[in-house]
Amino acid sequence: MENEITVVILAGGRGRRMDAKDKGLVALNGRPLIEYVIKTISPQNSNILINANQNIEQYQHYGYPVVSDQIAGFQGPLAGVATAMERVKTPYILTLPCDAPFVARDYQLKMWSALQTQQTDLAVAFDGRRLQPVHALIPVRLYADLLKFLAGKTRRVDSWYSQYAMGLVDFSEQVRMFCNLNTPEELKAYSVEKKKII
Repeated sequence: MENEITVVILAGGRGRRMDAKDKGLVALNGRPLIEYVIKTISPQNSNILINANQNIEQYQHYGYPVVSDQIAGFQGPLAGVATAMERVKTPYILTLPCDAPFVARDYQLKMWSALQTQQTDLAVAFDGRRLQPVHALIPVRLYADLLKFLAGKTRRVDSWYSQYAMGLVDFSEQVRMFCNLNTPEELKAYSVEKKKII
């Protein structure tokens, strides 16, 4: 699906809850979190882009293009989405965060299949209870609309999605994928309890 989809790993956050550390590069059992994400998503699609706003050279080490937000000041995941949409050459981007290391091995296939079946504007992961908005398959044709939205007062991802026909992709049996390691306490808990997480 490399001709249709670019995978975008969102690593552009400030990491406030992780003691201001760059979450993608924080180590879990000796490996940066982003390495777990790359390990599982790269067999699904080798066409990968990393969105990062700090430690650019370290992210470039993984061999994929790295882009920083067009909008300064750590404006949230939609700023990274907009930057990626402007840079990619495929008609779709598939997003996922750098701090959720348990990526489903059929993530891309399920998202793509749902979009084709439901015939919606975009597809968003659903864990059985609520949306997981940073796990989404988004058409690049919405780039201009997103720029207009970002010029407004809100940066909420679900508020932008609500303007479109949105397909829900059921990952209720794979909810582990949405386990974000946001704090040092969460990271420590998984380091102790999950000696081999993938």
